[in-house]
Amino acid sequence: MNLNLKLISLMLILFVISSCENTILDEAFVFVPKGLVDIGSEDGLASEKPVKRYSVNSFYLATHPVTVIEFREFINATNYVTEAEKFGDSGVFSFEKQQWYLQEGAYWEYPAGLQKDKAVDNHPVTQVSWNDAIAYTIWKGERLPTAIEWEHAARNGSNSRTKYPWGDNIKVNNQHKANVWQGEFPFINTNEDGFMMTSSVKQFPSSPIGLYDMAGNVWEWTDSEYEEDNSALMKTIKGGSFLCDPDFCHGYRVSARMGTTPDTSLMHTGFRTAKN
Repeated sequence: MNLNLKLISLMLILFVISSCENTILDEAFVFVPKGLVDIGSEDGLASEKPVKRYSVNSFYLATHPVTVIEFREFINATNYVTEAEKFGDSGVFSFEKQQWYLQEGAYWEYPAGLQKDKAVDNHPVTQVSWNDAIAYTIWKGERLPTAIEWEHAARNGSNSRTKYPWGDNIKVNNQHKANVWQGEFPFINTNEDGFMMTSSVKQFPSSPIGLYDMAGNVWEWTDSEYEEDNSALMKTIKGGSFLCDPDFCHGYRVSARMGTTPDTSLMHTGFRTAKN
């Protein structure tokens, strides 16, 4: 084989490798273009007002929240001990008592406690604090998105103004678009969507730009302080969860946000990662 043929062969091999790498990246992350985004809603809660405009650089956002099996890989590789395990308990919602409480022994692998079901591999990992999420991102060489980036992505990178990433109705053609509470929280959950707690990360349709669970399933940590509460350092969570309903918090609206202390672990809170 002459030199020219060798060079052509090498270029073809590099092209195939590059194509494979891009395909893998595209499966794991969605490219969110730069742009201007209006954060918040004048029709929302006080924490969402006033609406502010920001300029956001382009970035990559994970297509879905970090799953139980992905988090287990991190634990196995690093022997990391989560804060829930260190504290010995974490936040669990009792459907029977209709209230939150601290459950002894609850942690990421048994999010409702050792006497309840084990976490399912392809469901979002929960019972992870913000500090735990940061440890995972450092191990992965990734990061948490800011609250502004998260909302920009939920607005499809185009400043769409719908209530949810896909539109203004939680059901489309009589099909549920997200894992949320149906009924009257905390008293009645009719469970029309089929999930009392978490669902698999690709159970419901993706957003227009290819992101899953940007509404419902689990709240997601961001790398932004929750500025509405000056009493303590809190981090902003976005996206709502399976415990949200329209009359209580309606947290799965794009503009909704809440604040939680960085060391808090809850059975309905997880995270997803971002890349520059």
